[in-house]
Amino acid sequence: MPKINRGDVNIYYEVHGSGPPLLLTHGYSSTSGMWQGQIEALSKHHKLVLWDMRGHGQSDYPDDPAAYSEALTVADMAALLDEIGADKAVVGGLSLGGYMSLAFYRNHPERVRALLIIDTGPGFKKDDAREVWNKRAHGTGDRFEREGLDVLKSASRERSSVSHRDASGLARAARGMLIQRDARVIESLPDIKVPSLVVVGADDTPFLAASDYMAAKIPGAKKVVVPAAGHAVNIDQPQAFIEAVLPFLDGLDAKASARAAT
Repeated sequence: MPKINRGDVNIYYEVHGSGPPLLLTHGYSSTSGMWQGQIEALSKHHKLVLWDMRGHGQSDYPDDPAAYSEALTVADMAALLDEIGADKAVVGGLSLGGYMSLAFYRNHPERVRALLIIDTGPGFKKDDAREVWNKRAHGTGDRFEREGLDVLKSASRERSSVSHRDASGLARAARGMLIQRDARVIESLPDIKVPSLVVVGADDTPFLAASDYMAAKIPGAKKVVVPAAGHAVNIDQPQAFIEAVLPFLDGLDAKASARAAT
């Protein structure tokens, strides 16, 4: 399976189909396998790129805690687009993957054709709220160190059946990638200038207000609430998820075709 080398860290990825590139990033402690049920539908008209973040799945689990950060994750995403020869792509993801997609746009707006933000929070404006989140992230890392991969057995559906080699990468990723250092991403939402779709499961209570906030702050954003779905909306309601996402993607392609014809 293909991997790219990022300074002695091998990053696993896979490509399905052809057409305009679509880069999807999984949530924390999940893997690229969480998109298995969407590959057929999303790769019909797109070059679908899935990957495992560092410390996850089939990518490397570097020992150095400094090898895990938002900046390095964003750089990994840029390197993946370089690897497949894509100047720009529709960029999206679930939860941490959605947050990293927003961070990617903030750093590389010229490389993003559209954003697909799924069951995601955009970070925190206030230091005290960020501190509460970071304390929980450190606690998650500690728990993975203590209990290993057994932690995932009681996790939400996109994580309960995933395959990691061991829990060490997840522990370091919690402390390096899950924690938040500033408010730059949430403050950048009004500056987003590409079509954006926010998708959230109706039962994903912790992320409902965040989804409302993003839909209100991102100019022209569309929002879809999927009934009877929790945090793993694409796994809980795969058909409804595809029915939310495909019209958005098809609309982008229709606009591109119309521009090309003029």
